[in-house]
Amino acid sequence: INAEYGGIVLTQKAQATGVHRVERAKVALIQFCLSPPKTDMDNQVVISDYTQMDRILREERAYILDLCKKIKKSGANVLLIQKSILRDALNDMALHFLTKMKVLVVKDIERDEIDFVSRTLGCRPIATADHMLPEHLGQADLVEEIHIGGGNKVVSITGCQTSAKTCSILVQGSNKLLADEAERSIHDALCVIRCLVKNKNMIAGGGAPEIELSLKLAQYAATLSGVESHCIKAFADALEIIPFTLAENAGLPPIKIVTELRNRHAEGEAMAGINVKKSCITNITEENVLQPALVSISAITLASETVRSILKIDDIVNTR
Repeated sequence: INAEYGGIVLTQKAQATGVHRVERAKVALIQFCLSPPKTDMDNQVVISDYTQMDRILREERAYILDLCKKIKKSGANVLLIQKSILRDALNDMALHFLTKMKVLVVKDIERDEIDFVSRTLGCRPIATADHMLPEHLGQADLVEEIHIGGGNKVVSITGCQTSAKTCSILVQGSNKLLADEAERSIHDALCVIRCLVKNKNMIAGGGAPEIELSLKLAQYAATLSGVESHCIKAFADALEIIPFTLAENAGLPPIKIVTELRNRHAEGEAMAGINVKKSCITNITEENVLQPALVSISAITLASETVRSILKIDDIVNTR
């Protein structure tokens, strides 16, 4: 982890307007393009003399200048532009005018990030230039482009004047694989915290709850008869795949470990689990190996729903 920012970090670079740091920023998030409009259908414009060319260029310049003036009039000094696939989100002429107006510009904000950015900055996404009003802008103490090494740059927005408690973690690695692995680890840790917020109960880890549940279901299945007994016994056997996989991933003999784990639980050691560090079965709570109860509950619930969905399939139609 390279750094932590109490705000939002954009991976897009700031455009070459000569402005790389803005204090007491007023941020505008626009969804319209600062480039000449295009028609809905393909067409060709035939120009027969240079006067027509001059007229087109003058109208294009006037159109772009009018958009930039409305942005400046609203008081915005930081401009975030949504990514466009139909035409250029920002052309060279608009960039020239915004450079003179000393506006920091960041383009190619992804569409799925618009809601997050607007809630964090307290601004409203602006669809047309006519809606460029001061009350639609967000405020931040500091917006700056920072170097993170290796020639890479990001835009940091801190001191947002909203109730949203947004924090950005900047992860760097010597290669993409390490960075992705660090991101995955952080995501898993945040998911654990989210589970504890939703359900504060914690249970033993190391495959202890799954093998205990499997044992209890097997005992219950023995008291039944017919199809119900077979179904519950199969469910109990399926739960053993969790400690089996855990032992396999740890490089331990899975059959031996699961058999010993089952025997220990049958003797009443409900907290017995697979100790990966010691390569044996121990009281897993003494090793402080715990997990949120919501993890096991969600896994069993989702797996059961998947099986029920598959059992509802009567036939499969092959298509090419």
